Amino acid sequence: MPIAPHHIRDTIDDYLDAHPEEKARLAPVLDLLDAEADLTSRKEFRGHATAGAVLADPAGRVLHIRHLALDRWLLPGGHIEPEDARLVDAAQRELTEETGIPASAVAPAELCPVHIDVHPIPANDAKGEPEHQHFDFRFLFCTSADIGEIQVEEVTAAAWRSADSIEDETLRRRIVRALR
Repeated sequence: MPIAPHHIRDTIDDYLDAHPEEKARLAPVLDLLDAEADLTSRKEFRGHATAGAVLADPAGRVLHIRHLALDRWLLPGGHIEPEDARLVDAAQRELTEETGIPASAVAPAELCPVHIDVHPIPANDAKGEPEHQHFDFRFLFCTSADIGEIQVEEVTAAAWRSADSIEDETLRRRIVRALR
């Protein structure tokens, strides 16, 4: 069963209960939900939901992937699929697809996102996509497993790195605090 709009709103509400100072930053997402936009559709070019995974190992390192198209080190994640029932499920599926680490070897730290990021995505003429926004629901997961077979269609490498290497300052602070 696909992710329902009320699940996205409930997830944001739970997140804002923990981080009320971010309400203004998440206004574009809430406005689209109010307008009954399908935030699970990649064709919703005003903005759509994506799901990301922050995977920590017992040593407190965080798994990064080298994204093929962007040629940058990022955290695993991607678009919502029709089979995803919850945002956390989408994040875990993307994590497994991109890193080869089986879902059975990964546990979510909690079901509320550790961070929700709103960021612009440049136009992609090859895909017929105009500039749009991603609403990235990022979840913290833990594992003692190692990297499996990476998804070569999207990923060129994967590596465990210090949590201090997370680029987004807010996310970095929250992960470092959670891993203490």
